[in-house]
Amino acid sequence: MELNKEIIQSIGKLLDKKTVATAESVTAGLLQFMLSQILNASDNFRGGITAYTLEEKVNLLGIDEGEARKCDCVSSQIAEDMALQASHFFNTDFGIGVTGYATPVKESDFQLYAHFAISYKMQIIVSEKAELQPALIGSRAQQEYSEIIARTFEKMLESKKDTL
Repeated sequence: MELNKEIIQSIGKLLDKKTVATAESVTAGLLQFMLSQILNASDNFRGGITAYTLEEKVNLLGIDEGEARKCDCVSSQIAEDMALQASHFFNTDFGIGVTGYATPVKESDFQLYAHFAISYKMQIIVSEKAELQPALIGSRAQQEYSEIIARTFEKMLESKKDTL
């Protein structure tokens, strides 16, 4: 996997003294790996949780089981709750949550998409849906989602650097 080092280092500089944690599903820890590559990563990156199944999202992240079952754990609400829980557990300024599909399945209507959210000071400031072409399956989809989220995080940090 080739990382976009420019984005990673830019995120590190833009974070300055602020901290971030993740709660991941579809990206299976790739965001954690990317954030760990920031120069002096321990100044900014506190850690993450990879909760791949409904049971783990409920047990580890406190996701509402009824809500999770209604949407197969893939919705903007689930991603937002994951972002907030990551920030809460690791006591960080920012939390990033992501859940989605890396392979086309019946539950996704055979489409590839992920919902992701970014929280700041326990408030959701970004909540988006990333859609991919069905040819990008498995690890290629996971990497693409991770890069989309990293670019979105970088742009958000850049646009709000004077107000955060």
